[in-house]
Amino acid sequence: MEKPQPIHPLSRPIPLSVLLMVAVAVHLPLLLMELPLKSYDANFHIFFASHYLHHWFNPWNSKWYAGFSQTTYPPLPQQWIAVLAPAIGLNLGYMAVQLAAILLLVVGAYRFARLWVSPRAASLAALACIFLGSESFLVYSAGQLATTAAAPLYLNALPFMYEWVRRGGWRSFVKAAALFTAAAAAHHATLLFGSFFFALPVLALAFFDREGGRVSTKAFWTRSIAIVVVESALIAVVLLPFWIALIHYPVTQTPIPHPSRANYILSPQWGLNYFIVPYGALILALPFIFIRGSMDARLRPLLFGFWVAFLIGLGGTTPVGHILLGRAFEVLTMERFSYWATLLALPFVGLLADELIMRYLSLAVIGLTTLAALSCALAVAWSTYHPADAEQFDVAPVAAWLNRGGHDQYRYFTLGFGNKISRLAVLTDASSVDGEWNSGRLLPELMRYGGGPLTDSKYYGEHGLEALRAMLRHADRYGIKWVFVRDHSYDPLLYFAGWRAVDSLEDNTIVVWTKDGVPPAQPVNAPQRPPHWQGLMWGIFPFGSSIVAFLVLLIPDKKRASSAREAVLVDQEQDNSVFGRLVS
Repeated sequence: MEKPQPIHPLSRPIPLSVLLMVAVAVHLPLLLMELPLKSYDANFHIFFASHYLHHWFNPWNSKWYAGFSQTTYPPLPQQWIAVLAPAIGLNLGYMAVQLAAILLLVVGAYRFARLWVSPRAASLAALACIFLGSESFLVYSAGQLATTAAAPLYLNALPFMYEWVRRGGWRSFVKAAALFTAAAAAHHATLLFGSFFFALPVLALAFFDREGGRVSTKAFWTRSIAIVVVESALIAVVLLPFWIALIHYPVTQTPIPHPSRANYILSPQWGLNYFIVPYGALILALPFIFIRGSMDARLRPLLFGFWVAFLIGLGGTTPVGHILLGRAFEVLTMERFSYWATLLALPFVGLLADELIMRYLSLAVIGLTTLAALSCALAVAWSTYHPADAEQFDVAPVAAWLNRGGHDQYRYFTLGFGNKISRLAVLTDASSVDGEWNSGRLLPELMRYGGGPLTDSKYYGEHGLEALRAMLRHADRYGIKWVFVRDHSYDPLLYFAGWRAVDSLEDNTIVVWTKDGVPPAQPVNAPQRPPHWQGLMWGIFPFGSSIVAFLVLLIPDKKRASSAREAVLVDQEQDNSVFGRLVS
C-alpha cells in the first residue's frame, strides 16, 4: 500500500477565524484613527445618521434644500450608526459599521469564491479582499459606506441562492431572501446592478451544475423564478417609500459632471484616481483572469460579469457605459462598478495565488504579500495625497455662530466649504438651501443647472455660477440671510449682488455675508414630504430586515454528512496529488 504524501502547510485553506483577525489587524487601527472622515462621503452618511438619531420615524430633513426626504436613499447603514451613536458617538458609530462591513466582506468573499474554486483558493480570495485597493479606496477616500455595506450582504446571499436553485430546501431560500432584502435596504444600486453582474453568473453556474445536483431544467427555472418573485415583493415592501419617491419625483435635473465618467486616457489624473488606485496589483492579474476565464467553461459566467463591470467602470474611456446605462450613466458614479469588478475578480485572484504558492512556495507568499500590502497602502494613503478637501478646517465656530442670537431663524449656505457642509449641518439646527445629496435637491434654481453643491460652484464652471446667482436673487423667497465665505474669489459676485460682510470667524478666514431686508425662513411648499405612515415604514422595515437576516442565519443548515465527507476526501486527494507532482 502506497504511503500518502504529506500535506504541505501552504496547501491548506486559511481558517476563517484567521482571516477575520487579519482584517481586524489591518483595518481596525485605521478606523480608530478615523481616517474615513477625510473621505468624500463619510460626513454625508454621518449627517443622515444624525437625523435618524433624533427623528427615527420622520424622514423629512429640513437642514438641506429647505427640506428634503431621506426616503430617497436606503437607510440601513445610517440607521445602524444612529443606533450605536448614543453609546459611542456618531464618528465611532460610523467606524463600527464600516468595520462590520469589512468583516462581512471577508466571509462573503470566501463563500462567493467557494462557488467557483477550491476551499484553499477561496480562502486566498478572502485574504485578498482585505487588501483590495478598491475596498480601501471606497472606505478611506470615497467614503461610500452604502456600497461597502451592501456588497458583503449580497455576496453572502448568493451561495444560499445557488443552494436553493440547485437543491431546494426552505432554509437556503429563506436565508437568501433575507440577505438580499437587507442588501437592498443598505443600497439600492448594488441590488439593481449587482443582479446582473453577480446573480446572473451564479444562476448560470447553477444551471451548468444542475446535472451533478440531479435537478431538472424545469425545477431550475421554477426555483429561479420563485426567488426573483418573492424577493421583488419583499424589496417592494421594505423600500416602498423609496419607490414612491422615485416614481413621483424621478431624477430629471440637468446632469452634474463627475470625473469618474471621464476618459481616463485623455485625463490620466482621473485614470490614476479611478483605475490605478482601486485596482492596484490586481492589474497584473488581468491576463490570467481573461485566459483562465476563457479556457474554463465553468468560470466563463464569472468572467462575463467581471468583463461588463470592468468596462463600465472605465467611465468615458469606452462607449460601453453610455450604451448599457443610457441616461443613468450621467447620474451614477463609476467607481462602484470598478469595486464590483474587483469583487468578481477575487475567485480568479485566489486561483492564481493558489497556483503560484503551490509552484514557488515561500517565494510566492513573499511576493504576493508585498503586492497586496502595497495595493492597500496606496489606496489608504490616497486620502492624504488626494484629499476630499484641499485643507482641513473646523466648522464648529460657524455652527456656534448660527446657533446663537436667533441666527438660525434664517437660512444659509456656504462657499468654499467642500464636503464640510455635511459636518456643519450635523452641528447646527439652521436650515440651508445647499446639500450633497443630488436626488434630494428639488429646488428649481438647483435642478435647472448642471452644477453640484453651491459651496463648490466655481468648480462647475458657468453652470455652477448660474445656480449660485439664481439662489442669490431669490434669497427673499427662501429666507437666505447668511452666506459663509471661505473662498474669497466669490467676494465680488456677492458684493455686486447686494450683499455685505458683517462678521468674520477663524482669524478672518471665514467671512459672514448678509443681505438686508430678508424675512425669516418659512417652510417651503413641499409635496414630496412623506406622510406619517411612510415614516413608520421607513423606521421599521429597513432596519428590521437586518435583524431578520441575522436571526435567519442562526437557522442550522441541513446536514449532508456523507456529501461533506466526500468533498473533503476529494479535496485532500487533489492536494496530495498536485503537491506530490510539484515537489517530486
